[in-house]
Amino acid sequence: MNINELNNAWIESGQKVADLNMQINAALIDDNYDEEKFANLKAQRDKEVTRRDNLKEQLDTARAEEVYNMPDKDKKPLSDSEKNLKDKFVENFVGMMNGNSKIVDMVTSSVDDNGDKAGLTIPSDVQTAIHQLVRQFNSLEQYVNREAVSMPTGSRVYEKWTDVTPLANLDDETAEIGDNDDPKLTLIKFAIKRYAGITTVTNTLLKDTAENILAWLSAWIAKKVVVTRNKAIIDVMSAVPKKPTITDFDGVIDLVNTGVDPAIKTTSFLMTNTSGLNTLSKVKDAMGRYLLQHDPTQPDVYMIKGKRVIEIADRWLPDNAGSHPLYYGDLKQAVTLFDRENMSLLSTNIGDGAFKRDLTKVRVIDRFDVVATDSEAWVAGSFKTIKDQEAKLATNNA
Repeated sequence: MNINELNNAWIESGQKVADLNMQINAALIDDNYDEEKFANLKAQRDKEVTRRDNLKEQLDTARAEEVYNMPDKDKKPLSDSEKNLKDKFVENFVGMMNGNSKIVDMVTSSVDDNGDKAGLTIPSDVQTAIHQLVRQFNSLEQYVNREAVSMPTGSRVYEKWTDVTPLANLDDETAEIGDNDDPKLTLIKFAIKRYAGITTVTNTLLKDTAENILAWLSAWIAKKVVVTRNKAIIDVMSAVPKKPTITDFDGVIDLVNTGVDPAIKTTSFLMTNTSGLNTLSKVKDAMGRYLLQHDPTQPDVYMIKGKRVIEIADRWLPDNAGSHPLYYGDLKQAVTLFDRENMSLLSTNIGDGAFKRDLTKVRVIDRFDVVATDSEAWVAGSFKTIKDQEAKLATNNA
């Protein structure tokens, strides 16, 4: 199947999902509600949603491969007038890969915050392309607060949510006015960490066009950035106060009602993985109706008590010992990612077995830190199964 066929199949599948959602809505408002018909339509829709999403993922992969595998006759180098910072970056990248030690350019020569050789600094416009790709890989970074920093260490002052007491009643005209309960401030420190990985590059890549080399670099780095930052964010997310294991739907309601301060409920949401959402979506009330609601404006989005349920793929947000994660709160209040925005590349064709195999090894370094800024704005629950609700019929003792 070529790219056009994949694209057409993806569009067609999306239309099927929309059509099925319309049929589901019609079935729900029908006075002659047919539970079996509704269940069948929902099963078809869920299956088609999975097919649509898989088609999109495969389409993105095929588009990337088309760039990499483009015939030589279609690979046209840029003219001198088209040269820009990206092309200079690629030129320096190829020079570095070929062991040209004479390249000394503002784009290439850099040291890290420890004074060690960092290699080729990735320019801002290339980093922008990388971050655009990052958003396609279900990055958790979009849900947290992100702050760009220019220093390797630093601190920020945050005001924590706290109880506020009323002003004192001064019935006595001579009474002394006491101090107010001033806001409780906490100092949050960050220390930028280095996260690195190495990939193997065939020497054929170095003979490719600037566009293809950039496409390869951007796709490879974006995937690494998502996996690395997702893990760091999940580690901080999971360290917040735990709630008891949830076994029934009332436990989910308790999480929403009491999990965080009412002041941030309006910006709070639920988050679970695909396996967790699959389990929650099957929970029924005493009449056999599914308890999860649909957002009227986005039929593919689930709601619980008006709160959006964000689904993260299992590979990004995995189960823990067979238990599905269920988070609730405002993640932008709870977690901050301090981004040094100073990615760099360094290569070798000698070490790590590269010389023996006539290959080149490329190391990428990403610099950031993830810190919990308000542990009371986010709670972590978990569940394995959620029981269906049971009918509670009044007994007649007469």
